[in-house]
Amino acid sequence: MPFTHYHTCVALGFGAVSCWIAVAPSVEAGQPEKEVVQPLPAAIPARLRPEPSAELLPIAAPVPTLPPLTTSVTAPTPSLLPTFQGLASWYGPGFHGRRAASGEIFDQNAMTAAHRTLPFDTQVRVTNLENGRVTTVRITDRGPFVGDRVIDLSQAAARDLGMIEAGVVRVRAEVLTR
Repeated sequence: MPFTHYHTCVALGFGAVSCWIAVAPSVEAGQPEKEVVQPLPAAIPARLRPEPSAELLPIAAPVPTLPPLTTSVTAPTPSLLPTFQGLASWYGPGFHGRRAASGEIFDQNAMTAAHRTLPFDTQVRVTNLENGRVTTVRITDRGPFVGDRVIDLSQAAARDLGMIEAGVVRVRAEVLTR
């Protein structure tokens, strides 16, 4: 038996609207039309209930169905890892070949850095805010312990950022992994 869909909406006040769909058997040829109305939810006050004949309007097409949800992520998710800004310095010649706080031997030509609290082996993307240059380093040491500096970079990382001559520059550091 074919069905006819009816759609109705009721204004609930404060900009809220309640809508629903009623389904009734279609009238077959030669049969008298029967009005079938589903009762309104009890939560709707009587003063807001419509007259069924005035509010029920036939819908020409069946209600479309939505495609199934997928589990793949299509939009980037915001990072929950920290980002910080401040002054960066670099170190190298006096510490090259010595043991870093992580236990490995410091290599001034490697893309490494020192930070006071980030775990060892954390990857950090560092952007020089004065020239826009970017590099990625791995935390292998502790520091800097001078003034208000936030990260101490190896000589190789400082060269990538174009800060060898300046010595200290403003940077943004984004934690990539922990």
